[in-house]
Amino acid sequence: MTLPTDPAENLAALIRCASVTPAEGGALTALETMLKPLGFLVDRPVFSEDGTPDIENLYARRSGNGPHLMFAGHTDVVPVGDEDAWTHPPFAAEIANGEMYGRGAVDMKGGIACFIAAVARHVEANGGPKGSVSLLITGDEEGPAINGTVKLLEWAASRGEKWDASVVGEPTNPDALGDMIKIGRRGSMSGAVTVNGRQGHVAYPLLADNPVRGLMSLVDALLHPVFDKGTRDFQPTNLEITSIDVGNPATNVIAAKATATFNIRFNDTWTDETLQAEIHNRLDQAARRRKYRQGKKTPVDYELVWRDRPSHVFLTRDDRLIETLRGSIKSAVGKEPTLSTSGGTSDARFIKDYCPVVEFGLVGKTMHMVDERVAIADLETLTQIYQRFIEDWFGQG
Repeated sequence: MTLPTDPAENLAALIRCASVTPAEGGALTALETMLKPLGFLVDRPVFSEDGTPDIENLYARRSGNGPHLMFAGHTDVVPVGDEDAWTHPPFAAEIANGEMYGRGAVDMKGGIACFIAAVARHVEANGGPKGSVSLLITGDEEGPAINGTVKLLEWAASRGEKWDASVVGEPTNPDALGDMIKIGRRGSMSGAVTVNGRQGHVAYPLLADNPVRGLMSLVDALLHPVFDKGTRDFQPTNLEITSIDVGNPATNVIAAKATATFNIRFNDTWTDETLQAEIHNRLDQAARRRKYRQGKKTPVDYELVWRDRPSHVFLTRDDRLIETLRGSIKSAVGKEPTLSTSGGTSDARFIKDYCPVVEFGLVGKTMHMVDERVAIADLETLTQIYQRFIEDWFGQG
């Protein structure tokens, strides 16, 4: 029986599946085909929720006596954009100049392909690890993330699954393989503040109440002063205004309302509750200021709505997990990876409620771009890193 020991072959099979969220596209079937010869028991639960697409997921476990390591990731990919702009078709897995092209090559079908190859090589050489290995793979990471990892974890836990550690194969490296391990993530919240004014003619501003003036005061309060200067493990908290909408095409009309949306990435100085309280306080104080509303005696009439659920800040402090992975990377590439909490959110934010979790995968330079691609040499190196990690982590168990 041929085992899936070649990461490039594994990746090619996955790239050829057009699994743009929420479509499964055959990617989970391809994974199941790779995993069953390795002794994995595979389940593919489908989760649903009103107003969202049904999502098929995969959970596979190879059981053994000892600790339980989970590898997590996603097979769904973002849209390809203008397909004519691609040098090679986005779902063909063509190789040119030592690189494989395709949507999902680095984010993150490549990481999954390498982990499966690493397990296959370990099974081939040693008969399997001294413990259990599972793969928790969703098709809903690039989308709403409602019917994916969060529900798959709940489903697996309800069946008695427990994990001792997890590695998420996201493309964590900025420039070269071995640059960076993610050991935590900042929290994230999004909101929208709407100012209600009074519509009128621009030539008669005293008869109107321009909501843009009030919104300027509130936005100013959101941006200044800075929330903090950062902590030992995290960058400073940062709020960005992502859109301002007045919905007024006329140049001689003062609009009736104006809305600003924002996202804030926050460090461990805050919880989502304390940060929401801080923002409410800033807006309440700014609503009473006259800086942009000379002649107005009433406070700015505003509404604040929080959008989606917040992602909580977290930091992994599991020395065995971190140092074992760090050592595996150094042995393969000859350098110490940086331990970082930078960047956006990932599904690690859900896994951290069940076990210690870190993230390490390929180089992310081309993710989500036209001509997303990965060096074949990097696939081999990452497979070696994962294989060494499996051997060393279970060896310590």
